[in-house]
Amino acid sequence: MRPIVRDAVGIGAATGAYGLSFGALAVGAGLTVPQACALSLLMFTGASQFAFIGLLAGGAAAAVATALLLGARNALYGLRLAPLLRPRALAAHLVIDESAAMAVRDTPEDARLGFWSTGVAVFVCWNLATLLGALGGAALSDPRALGLDAAAPAAFLALLAPQLRGREPRAIAALAAAAALVSVPLVPAGTPVLVAAAVATAAALAPRREAAAGAAASPPAAVPLPADAGGA
Repeated sequence: MRPIVRDAVGIGAATGAYGLSFGALAVGAGLTVPQACALSLLMFTGASQFAFIGLLAGGAAAAVATALLLGARNALYGLRLAPLLRPRALAAHLVIDESAAMAVRDTPEDARLGFWSTGVAVFVCWNLATLLGALGGAALSDPRALGLDAAAPAAFLALLAPQLRGREPRAIAALAAAAALVSVPLVPAGTPVLVAAAVATAAALAPRREAAAGAAASPPAAVPLPADAGGA
C-alpha cells in the first residue's frame, strides 16, 4: 500500500471514530436514525453537522445559518483544488479539511491520490460510524466519555504538523491559534475556526505584499551594453 493511501486510511479511521458520537448526539437531539444518517451522507462536514444538532433546539433557522457559515471554508478549499480534480461535482462533495490537507503534495498525481483516498476513506468511515452511533443511542451520548471528542482535533493536528517546519509557518499557526482562543467567548460556537483562518490568511499574505511593494519601489537594475553596442 502506498504511504499516501495508508495515511488516508488512518485518517479515515480516526475521523470516523468521531462519527460515533455525532450519531448518538443527533439521536439525542431529537433526530431519527435515518435523519442522522442523511445529514452525514448529504452534508458531510463534521463541524457543520455538530453545530446544526447543537443549535437545533434553538430553531432550525439558527442551526442552518451556523452550519452554512462553518461550511463556507470548504468553498476556499474548492477554489484551490478545482484545477486538480475531475469530475468536479463528485469531488466537491468530498472537499473537507482532511482531504484538502492531504492534497498538498509535490505533484498533481500525488495531490489527486491524497485527495481522493482521504475523501473516500473519511466518507465511508464517517457514515458507517454515524449509523452505529445513532443505533447505539444514549450509550455514546457524551463523546467525552470515551475520549472521542479528541479524535478529530488530533487527526487535524497530525495533518498540520508536517507543514510547520519553518519559523514563519509556526509563527502564523501560533497567531491563528491565539486569535481563535481569544474569540471563543466573543463569537458564536464554531466561528473561532473562521477567525483563525482569516488571521492566518492575512498574516501569510502580509509579507508578500510588503515584498511586492519593495520590489516596485526599487529602481530597475542597469543592463550592461554589449561591447559592440557603440558605447563611448
